[in-house]
Amino acid sequence: MDLTLIQYLLSIVSGVIVGFSLGIIGGGGSILAIPLFIYVVGINDPHLAIGTTALAVGLNSFVNLFFHLKKKNVDIRIGVTFSIVGFFGVMIGSTLGLITPGGSLLLFFSILMVIIGIYMLLGKREKIRKEESGEKKPRSWKSVVYSGFAGFGSGYFGIGGGFLLVPAILFSNKISINKAVGTSLMAVGTFGITTAIRYSLSGLVLFQVSILFLIGGFIGGFTGSRISTGIDRKTLTKIFSIIVIAVGVYIMLKSLAV
Repeated sequence: MDLTLIQYLLSIVSGVIVGFSLGIIGGGGSILAIPLFIYVVGINDPHLAIGTTALAVGLNSFVNLFFHLKKKNVDIRIGVTFSIVGFFGVMIGSTLGLITPGGSLLLFFSILMVIIGIYMLLGKREKIRKEESGEKKPRSWKSVVYSGFAGFGSGYFGIGGGFLLVPAILFSNKISINKAVGTSLMAVGTFGITTAIRYSLSGLVLFQVSILFLIGGFIGGFTGSRISTGIDRKTLTKIFSIIVIAVGVYIMLKSLAV
C-alpha cells in the first residue's frame, strides 16, 4: 500500500495521541491505535491496520520494558511464563483474525472497545488491582486463563492486552502493582511481535508506519507522563473511557451501515 506524506505525518500524530493517553492514564490507550490508523491515517483494510498496530504495540512494549528493567520493576520468571502461555492464545487469535472478514472484525472490535470503556469507566481495573494486591493464595489457573485470553485478544485484534495481564499477574503472584505493570510488558511485547510476524507473512504489516507511530508514541508518552503529576487520574480515566465508548459506538454504527 502506497501512502502519501500526509499519511506518514498522521501516523506520527496518531502515535502522539496514543502515547499521550498512555502517559496520562497508564494503560488502555493502545485500544485507540486501530481506529486512528483506519479513520485518521487512512489505512482502510482492517487486517492491515491490525498487523501494523500489533507491531507498533509490541515494539513500544519492549522499549518500555527496558526502562522498567532498569528500575528492577520486572519479574523475569513470571514474564516468561505469561509470555509462553499467552503465545498459544496469540497464534489461535491471529489465525482466526486473518480469516475473519474485515467488516466483521471491525464490528467485533467495536464491541470490545465499548466493553473496555465501560470496564475502565466503572473503575474495575483499579478495584481489581487493590483487591488482588492483598491476595494471599496464588491462583495459577486464573493466570493461565487470563494470559491465554489476553493473548487471544492481542492476536485477534492487535491490541496490547495489558488491561487483562496486570490483574492476572496480581491474581496469581505476590507482587507489587508497579512490578506487575512492568512484568506485563514482557508478555504484551511478545504478543504484539508474534501477531505482527503472523500478519507479515500475509503482507499485512506497514513497517514504516509502525516505526513512525512508535516515534510519535515516545513524544506523546514523555509529554503525558510529565504533565500527569498532580492531575486527577480518576477524572482523566473517566473522560478517556467515555471517548473509547463513543469511538466504539461510532465504529459499530459504521460497520452495521455497510
